[in-house]
Amino acid sequence: MSETETRAGTSAVTTEKASEDEKPLLRVEGLVKHFPIKKGLLQRQAGAVKAVDGIDFEVRRGETLGVVGESGCGKSTMGRLITRLLEPTGGRIEFDGTDITHLSTGGMRPLRRDVQMIFQDPYGSLNPRHTIGTIVSAPFRLQGVEPEGGVKKEVQRLLDLVGLSPEHYNRYPHEFSGGQRQRIGIARALALKPRMVVADEPVSALDVSIQAQVVNLMDDLQEELGLTYVIIAHDLSVVRHVSDRVAVMYLGKIVELADRDQLYTAPMHPYTKALMSAVPVPDPRRGAAKSERILLRGDVPSPISPPSGCRFHTRCWKATEICRTTEPPLLELRPGQSVACHHPENFEDQAPQDTVLLTAAKEAAELVSDEVLAESAETSAAVAAEVSKAEAAKETETTENTEDK
Repeated sequence: MSETETRAGTSAVTTEKASEDEKPLLRVEGLVKHFPIKKGLLQRQAGAVKAVDGIDFEVRRGETLGVVGESGCGKSTMGRLITRLLEPTGGRIEFDGTDITHLSTGGMRPLRRDVQMIFQDPYGSLNPRHTIGTIVSAPFRLQGVEPEGGVKKEVQRLLDLVGLSPEHYNRYPHEFSGGQRQRIGIARALALKPRMVVADEPVSALDVSIQAQVVNLMDDLQEELGLTYVIIAHDLSVVRHVSDRVAVMYLGKIVELADRDQLYTAPMHPYTKALMSAVPVPDPRRGAAKSERILLRGDVPSPISPPSGCRFHTRCWKATEICRTTEPPLLELRPGQSVACHHPENFEDQAPQDTVLLTAAKEAAELVSDEVLAESAETSAAVAAEVSKAEAAKETETTENTEDK
């Protein structure tokens, strides 16, 4: 084989590998999960809890996707669906090019090595009757894997990896603190060297000092082992620290999906802006400053009977008639930032013809400070003017090119 042929072959392999790396590790399309509500002696279905109601997203290789939202918005259900701990009602889940949406228990067994989950309650997820050695070694036993050097040696290595002593091998879960139990859960999840880990509220049950230790541990393990994370959390400060991209969920839907810096600097969905306003700023100099927090009216509506159109319109201060009647699609309005909103923040209005606020919006606006409302109006107007100016310049340039020809 000539040198030219060798180089061509090497180049082809490199290109193929690069294209493989560019493909998302996880792709979710139209994912739905409805839990039936049954009543009566014959247990007939009388309705359904629409926990997840049609979401689309991708998770790239080696990245961390944060998922945030209020309690009851479907975050944990989504996490259990993509790990196939729950059977989807509809949609498609594709892991590394393989459709795993409706794989049986036997069909999922080989994939359990690649997809693992860290559960929210570090104590409830550990069997109190088993020792730590038995708990962490369970994946090896279930998958029929014999680690090099033996199971005990590998378990002790994993305990050391997550910051525990190998001597803890024969202890029971009740002998550990909350942070140590969460480390045990992380060790169990990493036993089979997975490619993707779904962490459901991994630090919410821990003290603040322990939270920092566990988050830093997960960061170090990602860098060392090349892991891909999907982290579900309430704490927006934690999500900002660990995530590359952030998905905001509301009542079973993703309302905004963006790169971390874009989302925290210029949120586009009113719900996202309200969430960001609730993040405390650790600055003593701002102690006496007037709070600009956006207070949302009421609770999240029932997932049994969600509102029509945009599901946030019953609590949004910008809602108009189109918000009540038409559901906004999740559109990429900026590179790397998608939003489902007719009247987005920090962007040109998607429904400029609809300007009459709903009664619910007028009531919601009473809870929003005048500074926030004024800022919202100014940024939207400024962006609209900038877009109009850019379109006029483009039209002039096109006219001049036509005349030159």
